[in-house]
Amino acid sequence: MKIKNILALFLGLSWLLATAVPNHAQTAAPGQAPAIVTLHIGKATLNTEIAATPAQRERGLMFREKLADNDGMIFLMPSIGPATFWMKNTLIPLSIAFLDRNGVILEIHDMKPLDESITASESKQVAYAIETNVHWFALNGIKPGDKISPAPGTFSPPPTP
Repeated sequence: MKIKNILALFLGLSWLLATAVPNHAQTAAPGQAPAIVTLHIGKATLNTEIAATPAQRERGLMFREKLADNDGMIFLMPSIGPATFWMKNTLIPLSIAFLDRNGVILEIHDMKPLDESITASESKQVAYAIETNVHWFALNGIKPGDKISPAPGTFSPPPTP
């Protein structure tokens, strides 16, 4: 009977831990599909993969042949500062939004496929970046000053300055 009680306790604690951490707080383990977080910006919804590790940030959306209309990737920068991105091996046109530590959009840029030039932020306060289909932000009326929800710090500790 003791083994059944211990097993029941273990299963109960496992369930409690699994449900206590919100889905948007989890990032993918190596070799697993990337974690997804649904972001709300104004009236728009964007399903974003989380790029939290150096390898995930470096690969980004490379080699993708398509991206669903309301999909993208959020990059959790290792520290707050200026940010640079390029489109090496990226086959689809993208727009990128640079955000501050509070999830406020600082600036938005369009990027061309397979362009190896650098897209750099003007701001030195970039903590996160979101890439999605080109013109997605404009098509959804999203502009600098708009804020994403949930705040990025809810699924990863914000980088330190």
